[in-house]
Amino acid sequence: MLSLLQSLFKPDFLFAVLRITAPILFATLAAVVAERAGVVNIGLEGMMMITALFGFLFSYWTQSWVLGVLGAIMVGVLLGLMMGFFALKLKTDIILAGIAINMLGAGGTIFMLNMFTGLRGNTGNLVSPNLLIPTIQIPLINKIPILGEILSGHAVLTYVAFLCVFLVWILIYKTPIGLNIRAVGENPDAASSVGVSVLKIKYIAIGISGGLAGLGGAFMSMYYSQGWNSGMVAGRGFIALAAQAMGRGEPVGAMLSSLLFGLAQALRTKVSGLQGVSSFLVSMIPYAATLLGLVAYSISLKRKARKHVIKVVKN
Repeated sequence: MLSLLQSLFKPDFLFAVLRITAPILFATLAAVVAERAGVVNIGLEGMMMITALFGFLFSYWTQSWVLGVLGAIMVGVLLGLMMGFFALKLKTDIILAGIAINMLGAGGTIFMLNMFTGLRGNTGNLVSPNLLIPTIQIPLINKIPILGEILSGHAVLTYVAFLCVFLVWILIYKTPIGLNIRAVGENPDAASSVGVSVLKIKYIAIGISGGLAGLGGAFMSMYYSQGWNSGMVAGRGFIALAAQAMGRGEPVGAMLSSLLFGLAQALRTKVSGLQGVSSFLVSMIPYAATLLGLVAYSISLKRKARKHVIKVVKN
C-alpha cells in the first residue's frame, strides 16, 4: 500500500492521468454543448467508436494523421446531424436515436472494418508510425524538473482537449450562437418568440457535439490504443455523461470532473500491477468513481434546492 501511495505522486502517474483524461474530456465537452441546447446526446459511446474507426481508416488511406483527425471530426458531425434528423425532424425519441448510434458503434463497426479492409476485430496489421498522432515537447517547460515530465511530451490532441475547454466556454458565453444555444436549452418557446430558429440551433449544437466526440474517437485509435479494436472506447462515452452532470454543464466543471475520472482510470491501471489484487475488483474502479460522483452530485443538488426553499420561506 505504501508503494502504491508513493507511485501516485510520481510524474509518470500524473502524466498518465492527463493522457487518459483527454478522450473523456472531449466526450464530456460534447455532452455539455448538446445539453446546453436541451439535447441529451446519449450516443457518445457509439460516436466515439465509429469516429475512432474512420479516423484511423482515413489516416491509413491518406497516409496523413491530420487528414485522419479531420475525417473523424467530419464523421462525428455527420453522426450528430443524423441523430438530430431522426430526433428533431422525424420525432424519434432522442434516447432511442442515441441507443441506435451506440448499437451501430458496438456491432456495425466490426462489419465496416471487415468491409473496408478485410480485417476482423482490430487494425493491428495496418498500424505504422506516420498514421499516429505525434507527441510534442514543449520548449522551456520540458526543461523544468517534474513539471516538464508531467506537462510535456503529450500527443497533440491532449493539448487540444484542454484548449477546447476554453474554446467551448468562449462559444457558450461570448458568442451570439452560444447565447442562442443557452436560450434554446433554457426556454425554447421564449427563444422562438424572438426569432431564434430552435431547430437550427439544436442541429448546430448536436453537430458540434458530434465533432468533439470525433476528436475523442480519433485520440483513442490514433494515439491511445495505436490502432482500432472492438470495445476500445470501454464506456468512456457513458462516463462523459456522468462527468457532464457532475460538472453542472459548465466547461470548467466538465474538465474537473473528467480529470477525476481520468485519475480513477489511471489508478485502475496502477493497481492492476499489484500482486494479490483481484482484476475484477480493479476493473470496477472507474465505474465506482462514476457512481460515487453522481451520488455526490445528487446530494449537492438537494442541498442547493433545500437552501433555496429556506430562503424563499424566510423572504
